[in-house]
Amino acid sequence: MRAIESVLLAVDLIVAPLVFKMAMKNLLKDDDIKKALDQFKAVDSFDHKKFFDVVGLKALSADNVKLVFKALDVDASGYIEEEELKFVLKGFSADGRDLTDKETKAFLAAADKDGDGKIGIDEFEALVHE
Repeated sequence: MRAIESVLLAVDLIVAPLVFKMAMKNLLKDDDIKKALDQFKAVDSFDHKKFFDVVGLKALSADNVKLVFKALDVDASGYIEEEELKFVLKGFSADGRDLTDKETKAFLAAADKDGDGKIGIDEFEALVHE
């Protein structure tokens, strides 16, 4: 029985992020993603508020923003940790650049309201709709 549970968990960890990525592609427009990534191509230019607006996240319902969160939560831990946050733009497109340490820390500080060093799903949704 444990072997079956392990296999099911492994499959879930692989399939679930793909399902959420597909959902994100259906929620956001490719042109908006490209426009947002292009706007913040320069190092140290990332502004989460402007990015959320340009990419179309602000216009989504809370439930749909939470689907996007799940696509960005690469390890399916229920949190976006600092290391995942560094690569958050790649979650929208493989062409996205890595955030600098300065940008990553600023993004984390803006979202991490409970001070646990990571961004939970509700913190992410609140930041998007700020």
